[in-house]
Amino acid sequence: MNKLLSFVLLSSYLYAASSITIADIQGPAFQSPLVGQTVHNVTGVVTAKGSSGFFLAGEKSTDMRVSNGLMVFSTSASLLKQVSVGDEVSLSGKVSEYRSSSAYLYLTELISPSNVAVLSSNNTVTPVILGKDITPPTRKLSPLDVGSDGFLSVPNNSSLVEGVNATLVPETYGLDFWESLEGQLVTIPKAVSSSFPNSYGEFWAYGDWPVTGKNGRGGLTITFGPDGIPDGNPEAVMIGSPLDGTKNPTVAVGFGLGDITGVVTYQYGYYYVLPLTAPSVVSVPSEKVAPTTLTSKLSDLCTISFGDYNVENLAPTSSHLPAIASHIVNYLKTPDIIFLQEIQDNSGATDDGTVSANVTLTTLANGVAQLSNVTYAFTEIAPIDGQDGGQPGGNIRVAYFYRPEKLSLVSGSPIGGSLDAVEVKGIFGNPKLSLNPGRIDPTNPAWDSTRKPLAAAWQTKYGTQFFTVNVHLSSKGGSSSTQGDARPPVNSPIETRTSQVESVAAFIKSLLLKDPLAKILVGGDFNEYTQTRSVFKSLTKLLTDIDEVADIPEVERYSYVYDQHSQQLDHVLVSLGVRIRKTEFEHLHVNNWELSLSSRISDHDPSAGRIRIC
Repeated sequence: MNKLLSFVLLSSYLYAASSITIADIQGPAFQSPLVGQTVHNVTGVVTAKGSSGFFLAGEKSTDMRVSNGLMVFSTSASLLKQVSVGDEVSLSGKVSEYRSSSAYLYLTELISPSNVAVLSSNNTVTPVILGKDITPPTRKLSPLDVGSDGFLSVPNNSSLVEGVNATLVPETYGLDFWESLEGQLVTIPKAVSSSFPNSYGEFWAYGDWPVTGKNGRGGLTITFGPDGIPDGNPEAVMIGSPLDGTKNPTVAVGFGLGDITGVVTYQYGYYYVLPLTAPSVVSVPSEKVAPTTLTSKLSDLCTISFGDYNVENLAPTSSHLPAIASHIVNYLKTPDIIFLQEIQDNSGATDDGTVSANVTLTTLANGVAQLSNVTYAFTEIAPIDGQDGGQPGGNIRVAYFYRPEKLSLVSGSPIGGSLDAVEVKGIFGNPKLSLNPGRIDPTNPAWDSTRKPLAAAWQTKYGTQFFTVNVHLSSKGGSSSTQGDARPPVNSPIETRTSQVESVAAFIKSLLLKDPLAKILVGGDFNEYTQTRSVFKSLTKLLTDIDEVADIPEVERYSYVYDQHSQQLDHVLVSLGVRIRKTEFEHLHVNNWELSLSSRISDHDPSAGRIRIC
């Protein structure tokens, strides 16, 4: 009898010694402390199944840093048939850290599962109710985002999350928070979408919990936090494809959804909640956008109305050209001058050596004229073929529309060529441009393979002058995920955009040296947020963001939607000579308030403003 008791006790001890909990596997850091090890007698209840495995919930840890959820990776049809949601199972497997790209974070998972045994069935797992049981932090993504600009700080890629593998601080940092829930079943109550869906039907959402940067539409705007550090909106999460094969609904910014229950995972550079089934739309915001009221009379030569619009690869034959014309007439209300970006050459994306865009601009002007009694004149400088980036063959460039009955280019200077650099001439108090219009510093390597800024001097019938610079800086192509390994994230090519802004600032400085009260507007697609202060600092020493001058609420300063953010890539900055007079401005969300991605005419929203120059 004593021998039997000793055997039972020894067996129990060996079982306990060889049993590993899911919490043991997950640990309190980004990577498992047991990575690479084969573990046995791991038990948990199946919470969800997909085509590449299933998720388990183990005993809840008292440490909020430690997840009790785990993905078991397997594509074996027989194994997946063996387990059902609600089964308590025991199994063995190898602890693995997986990522599909070195730019991403790891997902802790159990691979090569074996010895799978169903211990019981029809068990219930209660999901973690986000916003009730635990609440996502706001503002900060990672403690490794060191610098005054937070996740937008330079230098980029100074450290790696997985290289440091720090202990999680989920109450403060967004990446840590979602990592602490990796593999767990959660519910997002009263979800709200903060983006359009991507090509896979995935979209960003937040739930019924405190958020920051919330705009009137229900999106999350990139803003400054109370500590002056840019807000990365970590409280939102990507909603992935439903695990049961149903399809997510079509959503847009501000759509209200029912509760979303699913499992937390990491894939493709972001944290996801994979819904058990497709969520339902319960409310839809209005798509109505009021037209601008910032108009001006032709007889009022002291007041100038203006617009700014990236018209997204506009060619003479573009299907969206009539809609762009309609926006100019019905929403921008045919302002006195328009800063246009992404005007393609006359043959569009056909790579045939064409560089002029006179047909493109004439076609757009005719479209406006057909809808109104306004016929715009225009000015542009054609690029060297293939040298200004954008869609191959399209030769995109910036251009101006202007109303010739009110404005004209200041005479006396020739139009510049593609490689001619405009200079500031004239005497103190009366600056003149050597070329009008003219390109700023076009042979500077900073402008290689991107659009060169176009400077122009304008005058009214009575001779009152002002200056404009139309910009379209290098795009963010090549940037890393904001939830990726590199911290701060790679914001490509930030060094190039910084040099481009410095080039524009040097030109503005030369104007202001001739006339400190020169009336200047610099506008266009900067492909950068003003919260990335390192990029803008050379220019903001000289000019002021018109959103600030016009007292636009910070959360309403956006012209673009990407990832979880409503963000502002398009800006207008004004000189003191403009700022001291009445200045008005607004963003017209004619595209990013659409109810579907396919309904947008451009990926950018236009803006409208009104200034006084005398």
